[in-house]
Amino acid sequence: MPDLSGKTAIVTGAGRGIGRAHALALAAAGARVVVNDLGAALSGEGHDDTPAQQVVDEIRAAGGEAVANDANVADFTQAGAMVQQAIDHFGRLDILVNNAGILRDRMLVNMTEGEWDAVIAVHLKGHFAPTQHAAAYWRERSKAGEEVRARVINTSSPSGVFGNIGQANYGAAKAGIAGFTLIVAQELARYGVTVNCLAPNARTRMTEDTFDMGERGEGWDPLDPENVSSVVVALCADEAQTITGQVFHVWGGAVNALQGWTGGELFEAPERWDPDALLGAMLDRFPNGAAPAGMVAGMQSAGGQSLRAAQQ
Repeated sequence: MPDLSGKTAIVTGAGRGIGRAHALALAAAGARVVVNDLGAALSGEGHDDTPAQQVVDEIRAAGGEAVANDANVADFTQAGAMVQQAIDHFGRLDILVNNAGILRDRMLVNMTEGEWDAVIAVHLKGHFAPTQHAAAYWRERSKAGEEVRARVINTSSPSGVFGNIGQANYGAAKAGIAGFTLIVAQELARYGVTVNCLAPNARTRMTEDTFDMGERGEGWDPLDPENVSSVVVALCADEAQTITGQVFHVWGGAVNALQGWTGGELFEAPERWDPDALLGAMLDRFPNGAAPAGMVAGMQSAGGQSLRAAQQ
């Protein structure tokens, strides 16, 4: 396991599910952890300090160092205070794992403005706000002449990179996070910060309430959130300093470094296309039409090209 001793990490939405697994894995690798969780319901409503504190207690019981934080990551001021808490309490910040999220699934024609705004805020602004404050801190350190080896790990979703019916708000936010990752990776490289993104498949209260995740089998569970946390720990190692701007789809032992928009089909004319001619060219090229494959087909396609770790 990479040695993260001396490093400080913030994990948002770390009271349960994937975030909890990330916090525990980072602590097991030696990092000191700020465990952030508002303790809200899946819809983002309510507030409960218990989940974050329980994870802190687990880390401390195992001999690690951790502190709880209940900031709303979509609140810019609270996100800044969370970053400052890590710096004040542990003396530094090295890793930011943006994981907090909510669900308010609805078909588009029935979706309310509030359902759209809440999901976009928690996921998309909830990635921007902590990252902006952390980036400002790392820039200051870099400009002061320090060698910075910092990490931002964002959380997209198969819904965001492949698309999923009934999740226009969630999928749009998650697609935005993937785009955010690509841009911020380019901006922060000069300061020694890598920025990567995960699109995980895992069994959590969020996914089990939304999808048929199947029965838990005996032995190794390919949908265990700890499978995703292994990727986080690997990306946080100092040796991963040259890996940035990537979106990793994770399903069990399969990890795909996804490729985003490509040139795809080219329709080329010597000058401006005539609309009738372009339509004809499209119908010739797509005799059966063209439509998104959807999330399930996308994940199956990704899995077929995966890099699989050798199983002992």
